[in-house]
Amino acid sequence: MNIKKQMRSVIQWENPREFQLFYKFIDQGDEVKNASKLILEPGQGCIFTYEGKVEGVFDEEGIYDLKTGNKPFFTTLKKFMNLFESEHKTGIWFYRKADMLNVRWGTRIPIKYNDPVYGFPVQLRGYGNYSIRITDAKSFFVNFLFGKLDYFVDQLQEVFLSRVTQPISNYLANAKFSYAEIDSNIELIASEAKNKTTSIFEDLGFELLDFRIEGTSFDPETEKRIGEVSDVQAEVKSANIAGVDFAELQKLKAMRDAAKNQGMAGASMGMFAGVEMGKTMQTPSESKSEKSDVRSKLKDLKELFEDELISEDEYQAKKQQLLDSM
Repeated sequence: MNIKKQMRSVIQWENPREFQLFYKFIDQGDEVKNASKLILEPGQGCIFTYEGKVEGVFDEEGIYDLKTGNKPFFTTLKKFMNLFESEHKTGIWFYRKADMLNVRWGTRIPIKYNDPVYGFPVQLRGYGNYSIRITDAKSFFVNFLFGKLDYFVDQLQEVFLSRVTQPISNYLANAKFSYAEIDSNIELIASEAKNKTTSIFEDLGFELLDFRIEGTSFDPETEKRIGEVSDVQAEVKSANIAGVDFAELQKLKAMRDAAKNQGMAGASMGMFAGVEMGKTMQTPSESKSEKSDVRSKLKDLKELFEDELISEDEYQAKKQQLLDSM
């Protein structure tokens, strides 16, 4: 008989792994003896089960005396009659009481909602980190742990991510942030997301300390569609600044493109396009002329020249005309 095994034993969680939430103490197959000492370090807690029931939750650091029906010597003798298994089953699960910081998260599927400005559905992804602290270890142990030997934060993430998408989607749908407003409102969105998901963690037995969004991205289809809209908006703005009707500008662009593809015939069309452009730019309404800045017109005129929508002669003539009006 190994007398050493019958002496008072010390039980503690040595070298906990990063992001490890729960750990079951196993002392090389030896059962917990009566009068064993349980040592809890700062930031650790412990759940003690006896014969299938939770008998104690220890959440303060220090040394505890454990009293069980496993008597030294007597228990070891009884093992020979019970296939070396004690008749008194005990279990000790350590858990991390300290804050768990910078736990990573990311949307598993895109969050879909209708963009209030562009009027079509968009798909948004996000990623960041959050911090939590366990507040009801017994509840989590009974309802989620199911007697597992280890439990890590990434297993909790699976539960969290499966539940967080819907409340955030509902918030974005009601908040009516457009594509261009997401980045400027990222802190507000993170704050509201924290409020929307606090109860999810509370149901699991945790407190959500903070929730941060580090970045967002839209799906390629959304990026493409909004890019096309932005291009048109930029052309409209440029045409208005230069005092050119947008529809007429599009017509002249089409004529210029045709001129490039039709050789000599296209050259005459290009000349005609230039004349028409000159007429258009020489006859803006008086109210627009008063509101338009000459510097902006010169800048837009240069862009038209660089895009080959007008010839160099036309550009120089119009440029001089604008300068003379200053």
